[in-house]
Amino acid sequence: MEYQYQLEHQIRDSIPNSPLETTEVSSTNPNEIVMIVKPQAIRELARLLKAQKGYRWLMDICGVHYPEREKSLEVVYHFFNRDQNRRIRVKVPHKEGEKIPSLVSVYKAANWFEREAFDMFGIIFEGHPNLTRILCHHEFVGHPLRKDYHPRANQTLSKPIEYEFEKSSDSDDEDILLNQKNYLNLGPSHPATHGTFRWFVELEGETIVRSRAEIGYLHRCFEKMAETHKYNQVIPYTDRLNYLSAPMNNDGYCRTVEKLLGVEIPARGRYIRVILNELSRIIDHLVCIGTTSVDMGALSTFWYCFSEREETYTLFEKLCGNRMLTSVTRVGGIAGDIDEDWMASCRARVKSMRNTIDEIDALLSNNKIWLSRMKDTGVISREDAIDFGFTGPCLRATGEDMDLRKQEPYYFYDTFDFEVPTMTGGDNYSRYMIRILEMRQSCRIIEQALSKLPSGPTQIDDPKIVLPPKKEIYSNIEALMNHFMLIIDGVKPPAGDVYSYTEAANGELGFYLVSDGSGKPYRLKVRPPCFPIYSAFEDMIQGGMVADAVATLGQLNVIAGELDR
Repeated sequence: MEYQYQLEHQIRDSIPNSPLETTEVSSTNPNEIVMIVKPQAIRELARLLKAQKGYRWLMDICGVHYPEREKSLEVVYHFFNRDQNRRIRVKVPHKEGEKIPSLVSVYKAANWFEREAFDMFGIIFEGHPNLTRILCHHEFVGHPLRKDYHPRANQTLSKPIEYEFEKSSDSDDEDILLNQKNYLNLGPSHPATHGTFRWFVELEGETIVRSRAEIGYLHRCFEKMAETHKYNQVIPYTDRLNYLSAPMNNDGYCRTVEKLLGVEIPARGRYIRVILNELSRIIDHLVCIGTTSVDMGALSTFWYCFSEREETYTLFEKLCGNRMLTSVTRVGGIAGDIDEDWMASCRARVKSMRNTIDEIDALLSNNKIWLSRMKDTGVISREDAIDFGFTGPCLRATGEDMDLRKQEPYYFYDTFDFEVPTMTGGDNYSRYMIRILEMRQSCRIIEQALSKLPSGPTQIDDPKIVLPPKKEIYSNIEALMNHFMLIIDGVKPPAGDVYSYTEAANGELGFYLVSDGSGKPYRLKVRPPCFPIYSAFEDMIQGGMVADAVATLGQLNVIAGELDR
């Protein structure tokens, strides 16, 4: 409370016209302060928070539409102070057409976040250098996340954008011809872009002078679909965010709903979530390394990585019947339980993973070709990585040892003996090595979790949140009624909002949830780790070779389902 009052007074003293309307400590996170701020003051507030209060990360910007209010639009900012482990959520209510000062001059991360809020809600950010659509195509009419936009109102694209760069002020057509500048579309059909990315690049020889990254090829408007489904029905959609590590998405979303409900799942359920999360982290890193290596011609490594991944999917299949898209987590716990046979298979799998990681390390880490392609390519500094909102392995590759499992431990992570690897190069090789080291740490965590796994239930005992066991439904009228009501009405968290986050394979996976007390989310915003990471891609590949850009895309591990949602 003292910190809140000190911060409030400093803001009122430093920024004219009293920008704060209200300020309070979040009811779901004692380390988070929630502020409501007047629109004209947000830029000054952001500068104060970053320069004087240590909030170096702008984690997210999103919009919310409240059509029944006089100020029907709201921009929500999430700032993070890593040194003090504090967060600030700033809300800026405003009327239709009212302009909000852009934060691009304060945080580089604001660029794409603001474009997304403009695209989805029509929020106008004054001073933004390129306030254009980012997830929907350029012919799209309307703003899909507004409440008056129908969920089935899809719109087709008739013609793609034909990009061109503005000429430099000191160049003319003859200069361009003499300098042999060429313009090239890379993707979405390029093998390295996997059908979901497009780069338009200006080249001098094979060196990239300028570039533009276009996304949205896999945009399904997950957040709109979440508003039309009950809370547990949203879980299968979360599988399809980062589909390489689906259980981590299930967990992050369910943990958010549980946070708003004010419940904590039983210890056994938490340990099982840890095991599934760390298995997912390993296979996510394996796919990252395997696909990067095959894009660069190293086919053998691909088979090592994907063979281990398929065996891990078999382990998932034993637990829940699904391999890649598990939907195994539920609000209030885990859908199933693990037995001794599954635990024995998991221990064997971890042993095999250790051997595979060692083999990949031996194949690549000192390979001359791999080193020449990865060292000093795709470089980003620690300061820029923070300014762009990097988290996860890409941040730790610049020397910043931030990891939510250590920073703000959850699910007993503070009881496990593991390390947070860091590198200082900020290049593709550093990102590769971080993933090699992290996989070994995940193996350690899984083995400890298996050895510590307590007995007991995997779900909470609350008929308003968790479905009763199927055998009881056929023999107990009360269980049958509870089942019926939960299916029809769904879980009903109290009205309010919450931001929850976990350390996913690519970094901080955050969910901002607004509840109106009904059985469906009023607003669900995903903070995908690779969205701010990919926003730096244009800067990272400038001055490098086209081939370097392929390696950089691979080691940023941008997953289109998570990026586009």
